[in-house]
Amino acid sequence: QVQLVESGGGLVQAGGSLRLSCVASGSGVSINAISWYRQAPGKQRELVATITSVGTTYLANSVKGRFTISRDNAKNTVYLQMNSLKPGDTAVYYCRPAPAAPGLSWGQGTQVTVSS
Repeated sequence: QVQLVESGGGLVQAGGSLRLSCVASGSGVSINAISWYRQAPGKQRELVATITSVGTTYLANSVKGRFTISRDNAKNTVYLQMNSLKPGDTAVYYCRPAPAAPGLSWGQGTQVTVSS
């Protein structure tokens, strides 16, 4: 089973940038599509971006033009480059296999806070 660990969050001013990393371990890592989700306080978790094993990407409309998802299969790592950050991007960000195995728990995520 794949295990994922998120990192790279922090506090940044509006307009700034952060790069999140999702390091994967376990069997079948390189063949998995990986998604980034986020959950803001009081809101439902939402899908932000997905990248397939061959590099096809999907980005939510709210982040298109500002965020980029990429992967380095040699490092078993998926990145989420976030530019032009807005206060509305403040959330805990999680990565997860796509699709996720039934019953797979969510990781701890990484906190992103954007100040105005």
